[in-house]
Amino acid sequence: MISRRTLLAAAASLPVAARAAQDVLRATPPVAISSSNGLGTTKKAVELMREGKDTVEAAVEGVVLVEDDPNDTSVGYGGLPNELGVVQLDASVMHGPTMRAGAVGCLESIKNPSRVAKMVMERTDHVLLVGPGALAFAKAMGFQEENLLTERARRAWLRWKTTLSDQDDWLSDEEMKADFDYIEPRHPDAMAHRPTGTISCIALNDKREVSGCTTTSGLAYKLPGRVGDSPIIGAGLYVDGEVGGCGSTGRGEAVLQSCGSRTVVENMKRGMTPAEAILDVLKRICDQTKSPRLLNRPGRPNFDVNFYALRVDGAYAGGRIYRGGRFAVNDGGESRLVDSVYLFENAR
Repeated sequence: MISRRTLLAAAASLPVAARAAQDVLRATPPVAISSSNGLGTTKKAVELMREGKDTVEAAVEGVVLVEDDPNDTSVGYGGLPNELGVVQLDASVMHGPTMRAGAVGCLESIKNPSRVAKMVMERTDHVLLVGPGALAFAKAMGFQEENLLTERARRAWLRWKTTLSDQDDWLSDEEMKADFDYIEPRHPDAMAHRPTGTISCIALNDKREVSGCTTTSGLAYKLPGRVGDSPIIGAGLYVDGEVGGCGSTGRGEAVLQSCGSRTVVENMKRGMTPAEAILDVLKRICDQTKSPRLLNRPGRPNFDVNFYALRVDGAYAGGRIYRGGRFAVNDGGESRLVDSVYLFENAR
């Protein structure tokens, strides 16, 4: 266990804005937390848990509401496509009581990858299926293929294609060299503007059982075949039935490189509050970001990352690198948005 003195010393090293947000938020289960696009998700998850449904089913059916929504361009049907105009979806689930997990990556033509990921967990001895194999499995399980590219998403992709700039995923010779030879970082206002949205949901019932689900269409206009953190157990999602769960949204590459969600849960296991656990991992991500093309200045990334953590005693938090984040919570009644803790006021 980490000593109280160590925790206090760690908290003292954080910016005032982060330290001021350290009051522990707590809810009486059943409770669900999610990213800011999860107001309906958290309400649905709590309703299902009150009906006696398993926590993993509650989390999955909660995010399905967003996967089915053509107006959410970061998840499922209507998600922004890859560089070639093809919608490729990723999702993962993890069940705290059994510590089992399932995931799919680069899944095409199936609207609800979260449900497919749940079937991978339940009906196979595997954890992750990708590409054509994931599609073949989904079809074998009775899922129907359909066109996921809405007219709104197609037009957004076409605008991007016709105005290509340096904001794609191909590195020039100069950018490759810059990763090894120091150059001045980008201007502080040069935050990345390509959409990276996702939805993650962690659900806890009154028996202290916890499960989670993360689902996404990934980074908009990504290279075909790109897999982010969302379907990777330990990165975009991790659950420990004795401790709690954590999910992530934002720049997937940064979360992958930090094993983000697993580290948040391990921090909670060692005695940190959810907020402290999140801020520790966000600081690691900042410290580990070295490429000048990803920096506004040393230690200040030009991207953001969000974590959502829920402990089995009902303590919860959301956190991100920069101020301004919010996340969804429901512990009965209407869902509400709660301010996230953060490391920095802004990117400067």
